[in-house]
Amino acid sequence: MILTVLLILGCCFFFLPMPMVAAQPWMICGSSKYTANSIYQSNLDSLLSSSFLVVSGDSSSGALFAKGSRGAAPDTVYAVALCRGDANASACSGCVDAAYAAATARLCPLSKDAAVFYDECALRFSDEDILNMDAFGRVNTSAAVGVAPLVLMNITSEPMLSGWNTNIQGTKNFTQFFIKTMNYIVAQALSTTKHYAAIRVDMDDADASNTVTLPRRLFCLAQCAPDLVEDICYNCLQNFSDLATANFAGRQGGRILALRCNLRYDTDKFFAGKTNADEDEALIWGLQGRSSEFTIYDFSQVLEATDNFSEENKLGQGGFGPVYKGRFPDGVEIAVKRLASHSGQGLTEFKNEIQLIAKLQHTNLVRLLGCCYQGQEKILIYEYLPNKSLDFFIFDETRRALIDWHKRLAIIDGIAQGLLYLHKHSRLRVIHRDLKAGNILLDREMNPKIADFGLAKIFSVNDNEGNTKRIVGTYGYMAPEYASEGLFSIKSDVFSFGVLILEIVSGKKTSSFHRYGEFINLLGHAWQMWKDETWLQLVDPLLPTDSHTIEIMRCINIALLCVQENAADRPTTSEVVAMLSNETMTLPEPKHPAFFNMRLTNEEASTVIAASSVNGLGVRDEVIFYSLLKKRNISLCPSYQYLSFSTLLGLGTCGSQCYCCRRCPSGSEYVLWFQAPWWLLNLDFRRTYLNSSIIFKVLFCSNICS
Repeated sequence: MILTVLLILGCCFFFLPMPMVAAQPWMICGSSKYTANSIYQSNLDSLLSSSFLVVSGDSSSGALFAKGSRGAAPDTVYAVALCRGDANASACSGCVDAAYAAATARLCPLSKDAAVFYDECALRFSDEDILNMDAFGRVNTSAAVGVAPLVLMNITSEPMLSGWNTNIQGTKNFTQFFIKTMNYIVAQALSTTKHYAAIRVDMDDADASNTVTLPRRLFCLAQCAPDLVEDICYNCLQNFSDLATANFAGRQGGRILALRCNLRYDTDKFFAGKTNADEDEALIWGLQGRSSEFTIYDFSQVLEATDNFSEENKLGQGGFGPVYKGRFPDGVEIAVKRLASHSGQGLTEFKNEIQLIAKLQHTNLVRLLGCCYQGQEKILIYEYLPNKSLDFFIFDETRRALIDWHKRLAIIDGIAQGLLYLHKHSRLRVIHRDLKAGNILLDREMNPKIADFGLAKIFSVNDNEGNTKRIVGTYGYMAPEYASEGLFSIKSDVFSFGVLILEIVSGKKTSSFHRYGEFINLLGHAWQMWKDETWLQLVDPLLPTDSHTIEIMRCINIALLCVQENAADRPTTSEVVAMLSNETMTLPEPKHPAFFNMRLTNEEASTVIAASSVNGLGVRDEVIFYSLLKKRNISLCPSYQYLSFSTLLGLGTCGSQCYCCRRCPSGSEYVLWFQAPWWLLNLDFRRTYLNSSIIFKVLFCSNICS
């Protein structure tokens, strides 16, 4: 069977070289034919009857997606149908029926393989299995560079020019707005469980001020079929976004279609129902109505309070945008987090935080005063805490001396109390998922307040564990089961809390600590000091240990209990609070922590980090590397080191294998060359290196390859 298509992203997606005509439908017909009244035709008619969406549909998609097969080889028929996310079940069914009738009667008569695209649906049937992709989500990116996009809006043909404003073409501000919008719609679709988003994006006033001819908003739609895993969906939509940016910037509308994902935009609304922006505004105004302590501020008020977001008022830069100090006319000082424009994850964080804040009130949690939601501006306004965050003190040689042991112990206890409230005593059960020194703010009396609930997850009372495909947070603080498998629970936060205790006691940062020559991180260092009964060497030299020995020892013991590799071995938050408050309570002996021997030297880290910007080496992904070694029953070697990228290139690669053995240049040792498929890497990594077979980590071994 031969079907004239250009493959991209494996068998699941294809671009269609469409004729530039305005009429529907658009189709592709395969060259292989079946005979009339044959078994194949009988199977085809039987499968694609009017009940196809009902019998073969995915219930989670609201009867908007279906796939199935009928008959035995060599007459098996496979079919996939997807309707646009704003269609109702009746319209979807009618569209798919019309597509099938058109394909068999006049578009592709007697073709075994055909694809038909209407405005609201897509249908493909084939004699080859098109139902399932590779189990590992592997993709073929050989056609991803330089392919001609599918233009279904036909905006360059004469009939479609009637309402098109030619002044958009070549306008720098609109082009920048368009690029941001394409990235934004992709992120929006990925942030929903159905991987469908229909949004309105408004141009900032500053961008639109140069010309009155620019459209002030775009309507966008992005969608993936529900059987696509998140990573494959991201890859497809991001490729479509890149193609749209390269070919549609300055155009009034455009559309790119594939069987299981599609992207479209226009200056006029073309989809049904409310946009995401409408729903977000309703959510925020509803919060103000329910809470007298939550205020919606006008953007002009925020500009005045922060002196137009002046650099002098900038407190720092977070993962989702900068933070500024501000002051309202009544003298109230505030901290203003301005989420990065067009950040999909930032929008998710924004909504997550404002929904949680109405239900969480505790002395050890930061207080959210309100927000600003205006155009593309999404701003969170908090109480101002003058002593910044915990990492500002404990990782600085000078400022660390300002917090003695009594203050440090009070900070540890305050964080534990805040966690206990989140996990047990609040109206909700909340898993923070990003507990770290930078997210612990300090008030004037150095009391700790847990901040940044953008990544938090709400648990029901009966839940013990959750699972996510989107692993977010900060490496170094992540529990192993979360980093490698997406499993999170209160024990995930407990692990992060244990890391925090070790940082507070030692004054060392877990992400940069190493013991030279032995490649041991902070957890491993603390563990070995504990086992060797030399744990005093772990303690910050600025702390006098003679008068606080017992308290410091108990804190180290508790920390090591919290960072044990097996989540079941870790204490609950209630048990941690009890251990901290009861000095007579006997503490169990901790088991070894996770990731205790996975760390680079400073020189090697700088080498790998420098290479990562060009070659895709990920220094932060040691957690997943460690997990994969365990899954493949590969023993960690007694000693190892990391090679420069240029040296690696001289060794060759493993081809399609996940790992293999290569002799080192010296000839005296072997190297385990470990490659990670792109689908195992974190989202930031994939954005840059989608089309790479990424070299993940390299491990010297003298005993593993022989």
